[in-house]
Amino acid sequence: MHKSILISVLLSASLLAGNITFENAPTNPKHRLPNGENEILSFHDILKNSMDAVVNISTKTIVKNQGGYNRLFNDPFFQEFFGQRGLRQPNQQPSTKRDNALGSGVIVSKDGYIVTNNHVLDDADEITVTINHSDKEYLAKVIGKDKDSDLAVIKIEANNLKPIALSHANEIKLGDVVFAIGNPFGVGQTVTQGIVSALNKDHVGINKYENFIQTDASINPGNSGGALIDSRGALIGINSAILSQTGGNHGIGFTIPVDMVRNVVSKLIKDGKVSRGFIGVNISKVTSDLKSLYEHKKGAIITDVQPNSPAQKAQLQRGDLIYAVNDIPVKGPHDLQERITAFNPNDTITLSIERDKQNLTKTLSLSSTEGSINTLGQNQIELEGLYLSELTPTLKQTYQIPSNITGLFIEKVVEKSQAEANGFLTGDILIQIENRRIETFNDAQKAFADYKGQTKRVYVNRQGYILLLVTR
Repeated sequence: MHKSILISVLLSASLLAGNITFENAPTNPKHRLPNGENEILSFHDILKNSMDAVVNISTKTIVKNQGGYNRLFNDPFFQEFFGQRGLRQPNQQPSTKRDNALGSGVIVSKDGYIVTNNHVLDDADEITVTINHSDKEYLAKVIGKDKDSDLAVIKIEANNLKPIALSHANEIKLGDVVFAIGNPFGVGQTVTQGIVSALNKDHVGINKYENFIQTDASINPGNSGGALIDSRGALIGINSAILSQTGGNHGIGFTIPVDMVRNVVSKLIKDGKVSRGFIGVNISKVTSDLKSLYEHKKGAIITDVQPNSPAQKAQLQRGDLIYAVNDIPVKGPHDLQERITAFNPNDTITLSIERDKQNLTKTLSLSSTEGSINTLGQNQIELEGLYLSELTPTLKQTYQIPSNITGLFIEKVVEKSQAEANGFLTGDILIQIENRRIETFNDAQKAFADYKGQTKRVYVNRQGYILLLVTR
């Protein structure tokens, strides 16, 4: 038998012996142009209105020398997607430095309210806004900033602007065609195309309340605060960050979803700050191992109830599965967190829970996230913009920290400090600086002293996840 025939016979016999059945696509697919012979596929008409709603933002920060030490604005965590910092102006006095930064924003009202990223504004002394197709510069004032969501609202004195239309999070699907609009590298307004790569992305280490849309639309330095829109031109999120080793686009961008934008912007415009609801529970997801224990397969399982919290007063228990809030289904822990924090303190809500495969309804009045982590006032030091406390048994019990965890508890981060700019959050546990483990105050003091003025890697435990922050 010819060698090639023999191989074919053996291969066919092998497939038959394994009893493999393949799912075949339909045959003879049609290949055609997506438009007529004298037509061009274009999103121009869809994009033009949305582009008019995206603005360029320029900020200036005057930094004064203090004893020969220039305040540093080299934030490694954000500079890779933020913009250009440290551009020295001509004829400056030696005692001062003017830092410039570039970013983007989105008009949300006809009378001049604009949403952007909190980190775009940083410690700006002056904020200038330029509208698309106009050379006029507007001075903007800050209405409110929210570091936990990385959102901020500014306002310019203008009327009859073209605000963007807002979509809803439940209308966003994996694979949707999307466009990122912004001001990358300060070259002017630019549009890039991609798709929704993933939804509900968390543990990125960018901000406290993470529930990102991930996209492969090119997002580069200066795009921060710009718009991610769908193919009808509606806003689905505010571009916040990219995952990159070099600062260039690697096709992994993160966008704050529109429902969070809508909620935070409304609160900032109304009150100048964001007050969030709080129920006082630790939660985890319904894993495949746990699904057999519950009738509902989605939601958030309570792993602990904090003392004197609304949850304790409502008699919630460990093992309860929260599967709906005000009759709206809960997809998972981060979905629940976003829902609860969207409410205001003192709002009354109804939770649908499953306990021992029985459905229960619990009504409770929310408290505030402010003060949910309190300073104990003892065994505490202030170091490099961080208020650090020893991980005593009492503190571990108070904040449900596993007994085997070591390090120093960050009770507070000094506002506008370098530590805040570098991404430290209240509740983090400082565990290592460079190659030195941190377990005592002496460990931290010695490490910070030995590496003072040097770029150093600092490791923190944030809710069970180890994050690397860079500071100096």
